[in-house]
Amino acid sequence: MTDRSKILLVEDTPALARTYCGYLRNEPVDVNHVETGQAALDALRQGLPDAVLLDLKLPDMDGLEILRNLPPGSLTCPVIVITAHGSMNTAVEAMQAGASDFLVKPFSAERLKVTLRNQLEKRELTEIVKSYKESASQPAFEGFLGSSLIMQSVYHAIQSAAASDATVFVTGESGTGKEVCAAAIHNRSKRRNGPFVPINCAAIPADLIESEIFGHVKGAFTGAVADRKGAAETADGGTLFLDEICEMDVALQSKLLRFVQTGSFAKVGSSDPQTVDIRIICATNRDPLAEVHAGRFREDLYYRLHVIPLTLPPLHERGDDVLEIGRHFLTMYSDAEAKSFTDFDADAADALRSYGWPGNVRELQNVIHQTVVMHDAETVGASMLALPTGNPPARRGTAKDTAGTNETMTPQDPPDSADLEELAKSIRPLNDIEREAITRAVRLCGGDVRKAAVFLGVAPATIYRKLKKWQRAEN
Repeated sequence: MTDRSKILLVEDTPALARTYCGYLRNEPVDVNHVETGQAALDALRQGLPDAVLLDLKLPDMDGLEILRNLPPGSLTCPVIVITAHGSMNTAVEAMQAGASDFLVKPFSAERLKVTLRNQLEKRELTEIVKSYKESASQPAFEGFLGSSLIMQSVYHAIQSAAASDATVFVTGESGTGKEVCAAAIHNRSKRRNGPFVPINCAAIPADLIESEIFGHVKGAFTGAVADRKGAAETADGGTLFLDEICEMDVALQSKLLRFVQTGSFAKVGSSDPQTVDIRIICATNRDPLAEVHAGRFREDLYYRLHVIPLTLPPLHERGDDVLEIGRHFLTMYSDAEAKSFTDFDADAADALRSYGWPGNVRELQNVIHQTVVMHDAETVGASMLALPTGNPPARRGTAKDTAGTNETMTPQDPPDSADLEELAKSIRPLNDIEREAITRAVRLCGGDVRKAAVFLGVAPATIYRKLKKWQRAEN
């Protein structure tokens, strides 16, 4: 305890009160002593102390009455009741009424100090946890909705990335909010007053993407009737967001690499260099390292851009966030369509939680919009949701359902010993195959176990457990 704690001592015997105050003389506490129950109630209504030492036998009322006369939930500080040997039942009642601990007379100075310290430390920890939860649990953040723990870590990562000027590489499935993430980093950065310029590398034809990014001069190509600014020049002083960066033609990647390294570029059709002050954020729904290994993305460019990696989780990993986001869209579209919807019923909520959401938030938005347009009621029922019938689509990395295929298992004659020897050479143990698949996935994901787990369709805890098991076996 670094600060002095305020203690309310309720004791009607002056000699005992002086004894208890003497016990606490060298403790970092200030003791306010009152002798009656009414005086205690008056003191508590004026302001809560850090702890209360309460004798249960008072001249004007029982100590239990003090606990009962206060509004429910108003006594948030710890109460330590003081009782005699013959009043243990009363002490138990006091604990049930809200007391935190009790002391049985007579007790030593050390017993009083230890009990009081424990309760004060417990209260301090409770306040710290409460403060952490209030600061950590953000239901919304810069365009994102969702209070799940995994999204709290995303919000924290965005705030950390925004404080730097380093390049950010955002990865995540389609529809997880990569552009929202880039805009959030920009809005929280020192460049917030500068422009935020997004470019979708997959939406622009390959022969025009260079002009879109770097601009062109008049006559550079057919149709270039005037000089034109590119996104890089437009973003000067702000942030350039290159979405779907892995779709960029390899030939243009070398020019982008020079731009990232030097901050200078030349417009298409010009040899005059221009220098700008921008921050680059890029994103992709692919595995960028796998693209490097496949030769579709330059390795040197990857390491230039992949300074601060930030991965957005798919919607199916975000728990009840799907309901929070769904309610937001439900309110928005109900207002726009003049419908009566206010919430989902229990079956609809279960359906939203259990569906796989391969299209993530974008698909959820589409489903809610369709539902509102096609129906009207106070609550959305499961039958109203425009979800695909049958099982949810298989998530990326999971095995497809093979039900209904023509493959069948037919019994075979037992193999002889020679066949068994041949089979032993041809069939590898399942544990070996599993280990190879997991270690390869983790390696391809740059050591990111959570990302590897998404591709493999298993929980990250499963991978951690198996890796630890294999490591123990090797040692």
